[in-house]
Amino acid sequence: MVRMTMQQHGFEVRTHKRSEMVEVTDRVQALLSRSQVGVARVTVFVPHTTAGITINENADPDVVHDMLEQLDRMVPWDQPFFRHNEGNSAAHVKASMMGSSVTLLADSGTLRLGTWQGVYLCEYDGPRTRKVWVHVEW
Repeated sequence: MVRMTMQQHGFEVRTHKRSEMVEVTDRVQALLSRSQVGVARVTVFVPHTTAGITINENADPDVVHDMLEQLDRMVPWDQPFFRHNEGNSAAHVKASMMGSSVTLLADSGTLRLGTWQGVYLCEYDGPRTRKVWVHVEW
């Protein structure tokens, strides 16, 4: 029987716009480094219904711009059929499309991301302070 060991960490991210993507790769890596683990599975989770998390290119900021623009075109803010009283139905839809967690691999305390990959908190109803939970299992 294989016995798993786990650690859970968290941090907050302050967003400044209604919609934005904030790279959190370095913060996740810092938590993983402090965990002093070898081979591990890392889950990054956002406990919010109007924010998401994703992995995407972190070399060219135009990719983030293009993603946010495309999401706004696919899910415009003002839809006559939206019924949610808070007026943020588009944020809920975008968060569901993006997802609330990603799973990463780690080896020797280092995230195993591709050359151009980064982890992003996706804000769709900001500005706000968001929580990010990082679960490390080995």
